[in-house]
Amino acid sequence: MNNIYGYYVDKPLSQDQLTLKFSPCSIPIKDRWRNNGLSADFMADYLATFIPKDDYEPSTIQRQEEVKSAASYIANELLENSMKYCDYGAKFSISIQLQLDADQIRFFVTNSIAKASIEPFKAFIEQMINSDPSELYFQQLEKNAENQNSTASGLGLLSMVNDYSAMLGWKFETVCEKPEIIAITTMVQLTF
Repeated sequence: MNNIYGYYVDKPLSQDQLTLKFSPCSIPIKDRWRNNGLSADFMADYLATFIPKDDYEPSTIQRQEEVKSAASYIANELLENSMKYCDYGAKFSISIQLQLDADQIRFFVTNSIAKASIEPFKAFIEQMINSDPSELYFQQLEKNAENQNSTASGLGLLSMVNDYSAMLGWKFETVCEKPEIIAITTMVQLTF
């Protein structure tokens, strides 16, 4: 299996990259939420060091804070989704990578995915690609209000598109034949 959906680019932006890897089975998922936020903030702080700032020019300070805030939000959402939806039986590492360039950043998060989750997620991706993101966001809000037990809302991904004009792409691939392990890589690109 090797399928690509949306805007997905394998080519690195530059040599400047930061990659973090996690073992999804090392601690319970509920204990991971705090670590996800810390990791996302670390990536955002790292990124901020590359955004020029002049202490006497408020617009540069504001730009740095906006990029840092967006990066933290996106990294946290990607980490939470990857932890929440990974196939824990596969014991496949979760990785998140930040690539940066003069005016763009890309996040790549890779995790295993349970076979039963593949088709529903592909259907959601197709819906995202073929719908107006703002309308779909409100539809998802309404759907969540009707079914409060739902855990797969897609609101984080839709927020990335609506709030940050992010471009998203996904790659599904078989990374191991026996036992079969399917990995999904979600790519988020921001231009600033």
